[in-house]
Amino acid sequence: MTTNAYLSFLAIGVALVLIDGQIIYRSGRRYLENSYGDPAAGASMTRLVTVLFHLATLGVLALISTIPMGDSDLPGVVGRIGVLLLILALAHAITLGVLARIRGEQEVEAVVQRGPRPRVDAAEQQQAATVTPVPGQDGRYPAASPTLENRSPYSAQ
Repeated sequence: MTTNAYLSFLAIGVALVLIDGQIIYRSGRRYLENSYGDPAAGASMTRLVTVLFHLATLGVLALISTIPMGDSDLPGVVGRIGVLLLILALAHAITLGVLARIRGEQEVEAVVQRGPRPRVDAAEQQQAATVTPVPGQDGRYPAASPTLENRSPYSAQ
């Protein structure tokens, strides 16, 4: 591979990594906006994850650039870009998984900090009707449903 093909692959690869990293950062910042009760903390966490994404994918880009691929310049560059796009997709999915896990942990932490929901007293709960009784049937908890023909409870025959 000639120097021009090598440099064009690196330029295209770095541009793809930076664009994808910015997409992750901007949407991740909004995704974790209310984390830890502070938007700045969510932005900081997203920045850390995005920096890890950039470092890992730029390192993979450097490794891919050294692998011989294709007989001439154009197929080599296209092949490398194809491999880079597949690896970028995998790295993007892993990064989204990390952001989702961080958000899930924050939601669990928020629930734990709020404490348990206040319990409803059993007497209050029983005051509300569970079902609407059928005319002629006593109580809220009927023992049998009425038949459709004569609207009376089933008999034990």
